[in-house]
Amino acid sequence: MDRRAFVVTVAGFLATPLAAEAQEAGKIVRIGFLRFGTPPPAFIEGFRQGLRDLGYVEGKTVVIKYGLAQSPDKLPEVAAELTRLRVDVIVASGVPSVLPAKNATRTIPVVFVSAIDPVSAGVVASLARPGGHVTGLTAIQADLTAKRFELLREIVPRLSRVAILVRATSPETPNIVKESELAARAIGAALQVLTLREPHELDVTLSKAHDSSALFQSDDAVFTAHRAQIAEFALKKRLPLVSGLREITEAGGFISYGAHLGDLHRRAALYVDKILKGAKPADLPVEQPTKFELVINLKTAKALGLTIPPALRERADELIQ
Repeated sequence: MDRRAFVVTVAGFLATPLAAEAQEAGKIVRIGFLRFGTPPPAFIEGFRQGLRDLGYVEGKTVVIKYGLAQSPDKLPEVAAELTRLRVDVIVASGVPSVLPAKNATRTIPVVFVSAIDPVSAGVVASLARPGGHVTGLTAIQADLTAKRFELLREIVPRLSRVAILVRATSPETPNIVKESELAARAIGAALQVLTLREPHELDVTLSKAHDSSALFQSDDAVFTAHRAQIAEFALKKRLPLVSGLREITEAGGFISYGAHLGDLHRRAALYVDKILKGAKPADLPVEQPTKFELVINLKTAKALGLTIPPALRERADELIQ
């Protein structure tokens, strides 16, 4: 395979010479980090901070092998390469990476951090007793979609039609569409589903939202990687962009409500540590988020001509000026 599609070194990532690994033979833990594209800095830094908090020292007691696929269809190949490197644990970050990580191995433990319903997607047997070699943290809660629609309605009372951007091959798409249809109906709006098949078709897919008055984005690594492009489109078309990730709002989106993925990646280090110390993934319950954050981009709101109600401003965890 093209090595550039596998291990990518970017600013802030650890690059450890192979010679250093040889010197620490038998002492260094190898962790594979699987994801489509370059993860937002808060994700990888959260995971690295979690490891540091637990006493791991990069280059001395732990090495992270970054498997960053350049396209979603390369993820199985990249996951297979991580298994050939004989990593001790694979961390699957983002929806597209979870099933490829699980399917690449039956023996290497997998810890996922993703906005995925792991039970309905066939990743684990149950949240309490995952079974198999996979466990982790999900960013999903049942009422999040409805909450995001309700938040938008507080700001834009007259919504006649809203668009939602989903990925065709994501295991979460059927659930997201179903929940969005119910949420849109509850606020009296019609739903337009924009289905992305290939990343290079993003502009064409987005252009179909011209009849909608707002744009929702599913929490998928493909969209996170293209967050600046999506936010720019939404602003140009004067569409309030709503998502579950603060990283989208920081890139110019309008509002986000969801779990803090940087913190979930930090907590993933706890799972990795437990597994390295002998715990079985089958016995580690999948963690669901209990704390959610509301982030509003006031600069984007001003550009869209939207006024944030005082009560909503007070409820926000962060206001981006």
